[in-house]
Amino acid sequence: QVQLVESGGGLVQAGGSLRLSCAASGRIFSTWTMGWFRQAPGKERENVAAIIWGGSSTHYADSVKGRFTISRDNAKNTLYLQMDSLKPEDTAVYYCAADVRGGKPSFWGQGTQVTVSS
Repeated sequence: QVQLVESGGGLVQAGGSLRLSCAASGRIFSTWTMGWFRQAPGKERENVAAIIWGGSSTHYADSVKGRFTISRDNAKNTLYLQMDSLKPEDTAVYYCAADVRGGKPSFWGQGTQVTVSS
């Protein structure tokens, strides 16, 4: 029903910035929570940011609060994650997620690698 395609990942030096995009095909409902997850080597999957598609409420993990900003363009069916002041510990595969309930998405993207060098 819904397909998600992430882009914008890459290699960046510590202190730098990246902007991830998630293009969604299919209908995203206003009540859905949309978000970004990441999984770093040797660590469990972590929900880093979330937003209500038809609202303004947002959530951030403590580890990224103040550095990352989640946003969306409903007309373009696109979700964004602006990542500033990147740290090596932010290195992970980042996944876009749709219809997140109880920390579990109904749909996942394929992931995009973010690598932050020191």
